[in-house]
Amino acid sequence: MEEFCIVYSTFPKRKKARQIAKELINDKLIACANIFKIDALYRWKGELEEAHEYAVCFKTRKSLYGKVEKRIKEYHPYDCPAIIQIPINRGYEGYLRWIENETIEEK
Repeated sequence: MEEFCIVYSTFPKRKKARQIAKELINDKLIACANIFKIDALYRWKGELEEAHEYAVCFKTRKSLYGKVEKRIKEYHPYDCPAIIQIPINRGYEGYLRWIENETIEEK
């Protein structure tokens, strides 16, 4: 069976997170996306920052990570967006097959 991953990223606006998720789903680069409202605390240019953001977990094939990352970077409003690949080491086989069926096969 194919290997899968979650691509985690954050966005300043819910609308942008949904827009990117819909594009990735329509292009079959991801099977689905979960969007969560979060509070973020981080250091940026020497200052402690706090912001309301939207975290997104994009579920996809590991082989598609590069294309997903590239697309997120193209449309992301941040200079240095968080885009992190988290491997799925194990999961319900039926769900993983669904991810496989809903995404393109990278050759």
